[in-house]
Amino acid sequence: MLSLVISFIISILISGTCIASEVKSGSIAYGILGFIASQVLISLLIRKKIKGVNGALQEILAAGQKRINRKINQFQNKPGGNPTLMQRQVERDQQELFKTALEFTDKLEPFKKWNLLMDKQISTMRLQFLYQLKEFDRVDEIFAKGFLTGPILSDPMLVAMKMARQFESKNVQGVEKTFKRYVRWYRNDGGALLYGVMSWVYVKQNQVEEARQLLVKAKEKMSNEVIDRNWEMLVNNRAKSFSNAGFGDQWYGLYLEKPPAPKRQQIRAKAKGRRPF
Repeated sequence: MLSLVISFIISILISGTCIASEVKSGSIAYGILGFIASQVLISLLIRKKIKGVNGALQEILAAGQKRINRKINQFQNKPGGNPTLMQRQVERDQQELFKTALEFTDKLEPFKKWNLLMDKQISTMRLQFLYQLKEFDRVDEIFAKGFLTGPILSDPMLVAMKMARQFESKNVQGVEKTFKRYVRWYRNDGGALLYGVMSWVYVKQNQVEEARQLLVKAKEKMSNEVIDRNWEMLVNNRAKSFSNAGFGDQWYGLYLEKPPAPKRQQIRAKAKGRRPF
């Protein structure tokens, strides 16, 4: 990490200057202060540059989403349009937007040698864009490198993505392991999506009783309409009516199920519901 090396060199130079100037008693203290001051200054400068790049990325995403919404508005005001065709066009536009954003993350690469956490931040961005682009081979590569190494994560969607990939890889035990490892770190209904994914996996594996018991635990921790409804379906032996559709784009963004065919009035809501990363 270049910032540490530079700060260490500055510290040595300050200490050496103090010794040469016969200020031996304070040479170590001045060296330490120089190290700390240079670290703070370098961190502030790098943070400012990173913030500028992130800001430019958010502008790209916001501008792209604005163009998509404008196209949707035009469709809404034009009678006789084909909702399915429009939905496909919206999805293509969103894919192009994600590709542009993914390429833009390369601008953050130079900061990896200055910030120890930069590699993980870049991986987080790329992971989400790659997942939306359905480039699952590259997504799996990121997860295989131990991307989810910390016990506490800010976004449960990242954990849900890993669980979804493990399920698609026929690794149900892996899904359970990931779920149990991370779900305990989310408070209130922060982990609702994870309970939804895990119970859905159990239902798909014909482990309905396991799914019901899991939802009982979820209900004890949170109040969530999707969790409550699915628990009710399983209690009343209506496993076929189990559905995570209530999670909206969070659920369908995992690509475990296809969303229902869009109706004309639903297109605007779907586009606005998909948030830029």
